[in-house]
Amino acid sequence: MECESNLFADNRMTLISIDQLHKVFRRGDEEIHAIRAMDLSIDPGEFIAITGTSGSGKSTLLYILGLLDKPSSGRYILQGSPVENLSDSERAHLRNKFMGFVFQSFHLLPRATALRNVMMPLVYAATYDTPIPEDEQRRRATEALTIVGLADRLNHRPNELSGGQRQRVAIARAIVNNPKLLFADEPTGNLDSKSGKEILALFERLNKEGVTIIMVSHDPSIAERAKRKLVLRDGELVEDSHAV
Repeated sequence: MECESNLFADNRMTLISIDQLHKVFRRGDEEIHAIRAMDLSIDPGEFIAITGTSGSGKSTLLYILGLLDKPSSGRYILQGSPVENLSDSERAHLRNKFMGFVFQSFHLLPRATALRNVMMPLVYAATYDTPIPEDEQRRRATEALTIVGLADRLNHRPNELSGGQRQRVAIARAIVNNPKLLFADEPTGNLDSKSGKEILALFERLNKEGVTIIMVSHDPSIAERAKRKLVLRDGELVEDSHAV
């Protein structure tokens, strides 16, 4: 992959830059403009909340930035390298190697233990790089689960864990490859308030350790925990504010 050797090589460089980004969905003869001529710049180490009403384009933007979707037009520069036209396999490689994802629904394998769930990105990494020995996979997965406070739940399956614990497993899975970028789509949406606060505190800790976090939330109180808030309306960026 031509761009891979340059990506994330210099933490002083702008991490993400998008220019006149558009995303159009077609439903029959109807065109739905989910993202409209958006310009945005994100630096390494930021903690950003993307907020707005339902249908404002929050998740669409997150999925494009996370290489899970492609823009209809416009430029997407990821630490100096254009990525909007990468092949599916190149995008998958970059996601596995440099990014982590946390969703509202935990997306855990129901029959696998917490340890096995967290090992999955390391198993998939063999598709693109030299396979990681299983004992190293287990060590790294154990370390990730310890970071999120689940060292005593390694062999528990998802149905044996609370909602907050399952989200912690999902976060451990997202960070097991030491990502530079962590994307979260409504990560507290299925949690009670206590568990939600614990997850946000964990995000703040990861951010202090250097992980760039981009989080979607419709809840203003959740968004206020971020250092920077982007407000979307009808696919347009209408507010960009930093915490005081």
